[in-house]
Order: sequence, then C-alpha cells, then structure tokens
Amino acid sequence: MPKKSSPQKSREPSVRALAGTVFITRQVHFNSAHRLYNPTKSLAWNQKQYGMCTNPHWHGHNYVLEVTLKGQPDPVTGYIMDLARLKKVLHTAVVDKCDHRNLNDEVDFLRGIIPSTENLVIAFWHEIAPRIHLPARLHCVRLYETPRNFAEFFGPAHH
Repeated sequence: MPKKSSPQKSREPSVRALAGTVFITRQVHFNSAHRLYNPTKSLAWNQKQYGMCTNPHWHGHNYVLEVTLKGQPDPVTGYIMDLARLKKVLHTAVVDKCDHRNLNDEVDFLRGIIPSTENLVIAFWHEIAPRIHLPARLHCVRLYETPRNFAEFFGPAHH
C-alpha cells in the first residue's frame, strides 16, 4: 500500500523580541566659532575668567557631538531608533544650525547664552529631546570641544 503524503504545513518564520534596555549612540561633527564673554562683567573680569577664550575676534572648535538614546528594541524592527533617522534629527536640531557659524551671533536658540561647552550640551538637549519618540528616550548629550575636553548632560531630571 502506497504511503499517503501528509499535507505540509507552511511555516511562518518566527521572530523573537529580546527584552532589555539598550543604549545606542550617534556621533556627528561640526565646526563653529564662539567667544566666552559675560556682558554683565568688565573686560578685565572676562579676561581673567576666560583668558584667550574671550578674544573679541572669536576662536573656533571642531566639535564632536555624541547623543545616546536608551530604550527597549521594537519587536518588529529590532531598533530603538534607526540610526540614519537619528543622524537626520541631529543635523536638523543642531548641526545644520551650528556648523560654520558663530555660536554667539548666528544661532537663534543660543542667543543670550554664554556658549561654554556646559551650556551648549544643555541647549542641544532641549533642541533634540522633542524630536525623539518612543520607544527611544534621550539619555545623554555629550559634546567634545577638543579631544580632551567635553561635557555631558543627562537631562533636566538629573540633579
């Protein structure tokens, strides 16, 4: 007696979502000039406080901005956020506004702020945060002014 063939079940590939909080980081670069100067203080005070960084003819940096997001990977894409999309966000929020600009005079969201690295990471956070959507959450903004000098900000909730 011939063996009956059994109907084959079509097997959909299974996809597993792995649980865990993941941190992803994107790095972008821009070049800007600035002057550290507090207009409420005397020139002598500014020179003593900031030294060469208060040069009235400005000085520049090759900045490196690193932005870290955290979250649970989406079960469909496996992403917290597509890094190409994060790159676009960083360019729209910061790089396109700051690259080859004078941070004191040409960047609207920095007007009236002393553009120290510390103030810049806080200002950049506020520009980036509204553009980040779940499942991603903004975790850290780190700005390198030089390869040896950087500041990082973990958001207004961290004191």
